[in-house]
Amino acid sequence: MHLGYCTNIHPGETWVDHFRHLRDQVPAVKEAVSPDALLPLGLRLANQASIDLMAPEQLAELQAWLQETGCYVFTMNGFPYGGFHNERVKGRVHAPDWTTTERRDYTIRLFQLLAKLLPDGETEGGVSTSPLSYRLWWPTPEARQEATHQATQHMLQVVSELIRLREATGKLLHLDVEPEPDGLLDNAADFVAWYTDVLQPAARTYLAEQHGLNVPEADATLRDHIQLCYDVCHVAVAYEETETVLASLNEATIRVGKVQISSALRLQFDQDAQATYNAIAAFDEPTYLHQVVARMADGTFNHYDDLPDALADFDAKTHREWRVHFHVPLFLERYGLLQSTQNSVTEVLNRQRTQPFTNQLEVETYTWGVLPADVQLPIGASISRELDWVKKVMNV
Repeated sequence: MHLGYCTNIHPGETWVDHFRHLRDQVPAVKEAVSPDALLPLGLRLANQASIDLMAPEQLAELQAWLQETGCYVFTMNGFPYGGFHNERVKGRVHAPDWTTTERRDYTIRLFQLLAKLLPDGETEGGVSTSPLSYRLWWPTPEARQEATHQATQHMLQVVSELIRLREATGKLLHLDVEPEPDGLLDNAADFVAWYTDVLQPAARTYLAEQHGLNVPEADATLRDHIQLCYDVCHVAVAYEETETVLASLNEATIRVGKVQISSALRLQFDQDAQATYNAIAAFDEPTYLHQVVARMADGTFNHYDDLPDALADFDAKTHREWRVHFHVPLFLERYGLLQSTQNSVTEVLNRQRTQPFTNQLEVETYTWGVLPADVQLPIGASISRELDWVKKVMNV
């Protein structure tokens, strides 16, 4: 099992800038949490950084640094294409989406790099990616259906490259699709429905035409190369339960490529509703999307595109609970009147400890720079504390 952290916490859209931050921050984390063993890293490369790193001399420099520092890359984060720090991201985190060749080509480049970065003897790795597109860009069911079809075809073209890489290198590489609130794949249930109703039929046709595979061979190839990125924060925001999600995946014979270990905000309005409202308002910041799913008094759910929309629509008489897509530190269960979805993280980690369902675990809290000042800690100390907390929960 690989347990590391995602470098999307470190800025840098070019490789030179991102590498500078890695060299500054990673050695201290390595010394704190893994002084006597290799430290796994989930590498996040922006599009420009991925282009830069294709240069042989740049890649060789990274490989030498990883060996000297005692680290290795076991997975990559290919969700944010570019512009992820120190600017307004919001819905642009999905752009360009899977309806474009830009997203396809960027992802193929990441896999080509991952095949070279995986350490000797390690034959499996994944790249996590966006949930096809951002739902709000497609206003009608017909438009969403067409976008889903186009995105699916581009993903299957990536599968062709993964087949080629497996034949050339012996490495099994998988695209780990990450459902997110307001994505075309909003939650794990959406992912399973898309996989079984859209992706699998399209893959049988595509893989027969392009690679001469029969149905059982096509299904097996698809299981190998397109898997789920189980983001614990996103699952919790959707009010999905760990065992329900895993059971649905098992029934559909879909694998979990990796777990992104992250925690969301959770708040209940059963006591001092106004004070609770004021507390969550302090987390309203302009950089990232903070989708809200509200559980109403009648048991239904209201979905809000971003935290300001939920704040504007709040009604203490009808709103009972909010789950907010805001990655908060794993090791904190409460923030005054607010709670986190730490229980969901603990459930997933305990399930992984007793009945493993993946071999790749990646801590992914990237919002340190936009947290309220009273819960911020230095980046290196924060990463180390999160990894230590996960190890304690898993007893490793």
